[in-house]
Amino acid sequence: MEKVKAYIESNKDRFLEELFGLIRIPSISSLSDHKADMVRAAEYWRDSILKAGADKAEVMPTDGNPVVYGEKIINPALPTVLVYGHYDVMPVDPIELWDSPPFEPEVRDGKIWARGADDDKGQAFMHAKAFETLVKTDNLPCNVKFMIEGEEEIGSPNLGKWCEQYKDMLKADVILVSDTSLIGPDTPSITTGLRGLSYWQVEVTGPNRDLHSGLFGGAVANPINTLAEMVASMVDEDNRITIPGFYDDVLEATAEERAMLNKAPFSEQAYKDAIDVKELRGEKGYTTIEHTGIRPTFDLCGIWGGYTGEGAKTVLPSKAYAKISCRLVPDQQHEKIGELFAQHFKNIAPESVKVKVEYLHGGQAYVCPIDLPAYKAAEKAYFQTYGKQPIPMRSGGSIPIISTFEEILGLKSVLMGFGLESDAIHSPNENYPLENFYKGIETISWFYHYFAADSK
Repeated sequence: MEKVKAYIESNKDRFLEELFGLIRIPSISSLSDHKADMVRAAEYWRDSILKAGADKAEVMPTDGNPVVYGEKIINPALPTVLVYGHYDVMPVDPIELWDSPPFEPEVRDGKIWARGADDDKGQAFMHAKAFETLVKTDNLPCNVKFMIEGEEEIGSPNLGKWCEQYKDMLKADVILVSDTSLIGPDTPSITTGLRGLSYWQVEVTGPNRDLHSGLFGGAVANPINTLAEMVASMVDEDNRITIPGFYDDVLEATAEERAMLNKAPFSEQAYKDAIDVKELRGEKGYTTIEHTGIRPTFDLCGIWGGYTGEGAKTVLPSKAYAKISCRLVPDQQHEKIGELFAQHFKNIAPESVKVKVEYLHGGQAYVCPIDLPAYKAAEKAYFQTYGKQPIPMRSGGSIPIISTFEEILGLKSVLMGFGLESDAIHSPNENYPLENFYKGIETISWFYHYFAADSK
């Protein structure tokens, strides 16, 4: 392993430029105009895995965007690590808030600035480079398989079916993922839990056409006003969600678990300063760390209707729309929550409007046991590169496909993330520190060393 760090150092400029080649492909999965870019990104990944030393790699079709599969089997008797990542990215709107073009990566202030710099092109590409490093320095101690998809940002609607179809090909001992974050730049952590997700689009319809707001205003219900009132009623004065049955299946954290969670270094003032707010808001009786780690949420993600162009138009709109999400915790079932919300939303609608609820996607919460051998190997790897024992933490985010992997493939996933809260994923000016990119490659390389050694 003494050659690993030297190889990374001597090839770091090439590693970065190859990552930039991937980032330059605008692989936005939620926009149909980028269908060809999805294929280009998949092909780029295939070529990168082959150049890194895989025995084979191919772009495999699904009912949506393709999956890239690759493998290097050095000895069937040795343990196998299945690497998961995604090449699709979020839309870039609002484009005017970017300080540089989102698909023209730049390095400024020691960070990569671009869409996908962290989520998940930068983090997933560390695995390709760690794999290359181990192969080229003759240090690869186990078998490696790659599964890189192009639909994570839209809920992975086709990957579960693909995994069912190729279950035998995907046999492994553990899934390794880098799509999460560290507590801080100098505070290593391993994500042990992810929240689940339910996501809807709703439509509220009032009159059969847009109306003059002077001639009809005050006599006819405004769908936007009504939608706003309905959404506001979903959370009470204690910030608890009012959907009947919503909390029935919540697995409450024990006092010991809550105490351990709150040992993580955290400054509420620094947290507020970082996002420029004077006050935080969350469910009564829980800390900020608990709000984002072990409690479910209800959020309005977008709302529109009526006239939103330049200047004024006095119109009472016929329709109003919203996109709504709930983050879920163990043992909430996303399908059940989807039905509970739809039923409640329709029940509270006044007679003055008609409502339509469309369930877009969702997934289950996930928990990784901290006594898992692969988790222990990750702990040792972080300690090797950071000189500190990593802290187990629950993430507020969701990777819905992770729970699906456990259901279909029977495999646990270890979440070795290297992002930071300041990386602005899903937002304008997404970024990723160069130090985290290179240190991630080294840490992942050490994971293989310890995982193989502990599996003997």
